Amino acid sequence: QVQLVESGGGLVQPGGSLRLSCAASGITFSLYAMAWYRQAPGKQRELVAVIGSDGNTKYADSVKGRFTISRDNAKNTVSLQMNSLKPEDTAVYYCNAKLKLLAYWGQGTQVTVSS
Repeated sequence: QVQLVESGGGLVQPGGSLRLSCAASGITFSLYAMAWYRQAPGKQRELVAVIGSDGNTKYADSVKGRFTISRDNAKNTVSLQMNSLKPEDTAVYYCNAKLKLLAYWGQGTQVTVSS
């Protein structure tokens, strides 16, 4: 049974930081590309950042320079360090694991940026 469990969301003031983590089980983690998506109310889910099995990373333009994605294959975890947070970063953040036609999602964690 595949499980992706996110943690680390919460309420933070503009300019603050949060670190999201996703713990994976039931997959050969090192083979999967891991990504973070987010979905704000009334908007479509969008890709935030992805890290390939080779460690290469890509970011949405809106988060470049502020967010950093990383993975630990020994612990089967992927993290998203979010700095200089803005109110427009408010969304439910989802962890995603993808390998060819296989894709799995976590249940999501709420991030709210507000003063």
